[in-house]
Amino acid sequence: MSTSMPTETLKDEPSGPLADTVFGQVLDAIYQGRLAPGSVINEVALAQEYGVSRGPVREAVRRLQGIQLITREPYMKARVVTLSAASALELFQMRMALEGVACNLATRRMSDAEIADLLDELEQDRQQRVASKQGEAAAPRVFDFHERIVRACGNQRIINSLCGDLYHLLRVYRRHSGTVLERKDDAYAEHWQIARAIRARDAELAESLMRSHIERAAQHLFEHLAGGAPAIAGQHVPVT
Repeated sequence: MSTSMPTETLKDEPSGPLADTVFGQVLDAIYQGRLAPGSVINEVALAQEYGVSRGPVREAVRRLQGIQLITREPYMKARVVTLSAASALELFQMRMALEGVACNLATRRMSDAEIADLLDELEQDRQQRVASKQGEAAAPRVFDFHERIVRACGNQRIINSLCGDLYHLLRVYRRHSGTVLERKDDAYAEHWQIARAIRARDAELAESLMRSHIERAAQHLFEHLAGGAPAIAGQHVPVT
């Protein structure tokens, strides 16, 4: 786990700045896989690691339950959510529908400057990937291609659906869909195809490419979680 953050300037109470800090640390541990799916949440151990009382940890766990990243059955210990093939499939089917439309709308609504910034972010991401493969140290960057497009679509209902509390669960599943290097490389190339369609202002093509991109990720993740079984007790994850 990450090194404990300084807490001496924060008030040690169940909710407030310290609880927010602990929430962010536990959330990051889940994102990074340091708290693996299905692992038990030991509130005492977390409190000791972060140098806080159990109150802020308990509040962080409660909030993580609220966004479905931690589960707690009656008389059972809290655990990190277990990634299931069926749940992944449902989430990615929703993504195909909503992100496809979001990509279409973003292509029509983004300014030239916003598109140029998106392409610049992708290029920086490419340079970081090259440096990483060559063993060079690279400063960490926070760039979420999908979130950027969703927020640019201008449809607040779609934004709330994909960038609200559900975003955290989606991000965990997306991380697992790209754990294999080959899929990471393919996904990166697909991002560039989508970005070029957006730059060309071809909304229908951008939407189609986004749907296909998410479909391939869904197929990869489903087979990974289901032990190689084809998606939907059939052959194919439907796009329409």
